[in-house]
Amino acid sequence: MNQPLEKADAIIALGSHDIRVGEYAAKLFLDGWAPLLVMSGGIGRLTEAFPKAEAELFAEAAIKMGVPADKIIIENKSTNSQENILFTRALLEEKGTQVKKVILVQKPYMERRAYATFKKQWPEVEAVVTSPQIPYEQYDLADRPQEEKIHILVGDTQRIKLYGEKGFMVPQEMPAEVWDAYEKLVAMGYDSHVIKG
Repeated sequence: MNQPLEKADAIIALGSHDIRVGEYAAKLFLDGWAPLLVMSGGIGRLTEAFPKAEAELFAEAAIKMGVPADKIIIENKSTNSQENILFTRALLEEKGTQVKKVILVQKPYMERRAYATFKKQWPEVEAVVTSPQIPYEQYDLADRPQEEKIHILVGDTQRIKLYGEKGFMVPQEMPAEVWDAYEKLVAMGYDSHVIKG
């Protein structure tokens, strides 16, 4: 989404199979963008083989990078973007931590969905979204085949449209050429992450 970073009350790393999300959130904390780092994420569809919750792995990486453990809040129950936000909100409220502005960190191709979900689920808080600065051509998925990146991107494109229609997130305008590309890729068999039915 190319949103410029702004100083915030907290940085929230949304759960992911990509540890670079947590590392980038930690870098933003260390660079002084916010005084609090929230790692959100339990075990999801793409992280069933992880030894522990996504948020816990993110936190471990952040601590290794030099983030003080007492500046990290861990939300380790959520299994999707909506829960990342709702459970983080509830946890911060339970701790009496008030935020007016946050920086959301997610994978590059999930920025728009993260932002739109946040605006629906926590509209009174201002949010800027960012991601590890990795171009598409260089964005690998570590131990996953490169082809799976396309499957995941296709599924995420569908969710931007579908979740807006279902009211899970603020509706987003979908350019006709993007939806046409989605339909062509599904027809080519890139549908393992598409919601069916």
